[in-house]
Amino acid sequence: MTTTLDRLKEIRIVVLDVDGVLTDGSLVFTDKGELAKKFHVRDGLGIKLLQAAGIEVAILTGRTSGIVAYRADELGMTKVEQGKLKKLPTLRKMLESAGLKPENCAYMGDDLPDLPCLRTVGFAATPRDGSSELDPYIHWRAPHEGGRGAVRDLAEKILQAQGRWEELIEKQFLSQE
Repeated sequence: MTTTLDRLKEIRIVVLDVDGVLTDGSLVFTDKGELAKKFHVRDGLGIKLLQAAGIEVAILTGRTSGIVAYRADELGMTKVEQGKLKKLPTLRKMLESAGLKPENCAYMGDDLPDLPCLRTVGFAATPRDGSSELDPYIHWRAPHEGGRGAVRDLAEKILQAQGRWEELIEKQFLSQE
């Protein structure tokens, strides 16, 4: 039987939904009809730590937004797929192009459109406030809500399971003293 620790040790790519995962799921429109989204800095740091450990982080979302492209670019994310209402075919292409198998992938989604991906990957996760309908299909529920540190929680869980957390913290932050 495969344990959670076994699953986490195999992760080489993390694929994230946006609304409800990297954001709190709110859609804020200006009076000119422009969309605004709020991202949490801790999630950004979690992404950067995964990248520093050689784990690729990608975005796979059903909506299309310049804000998402901007945030992904700011974080150095090169795999960004937007406007994908049927996410599983795109996830499979992402994995194939990276030479990875589903068991090498962690996916974090928060609602029913994420089910096909959650059922396919090696480690399926949702934020604390992700839909309860996902419970039969996920391996883990983050202690924080979407847009409030859930991605950071996932990054820590993966890096700790792979025995890389302490080394990264030392290298990235403590060696500066």
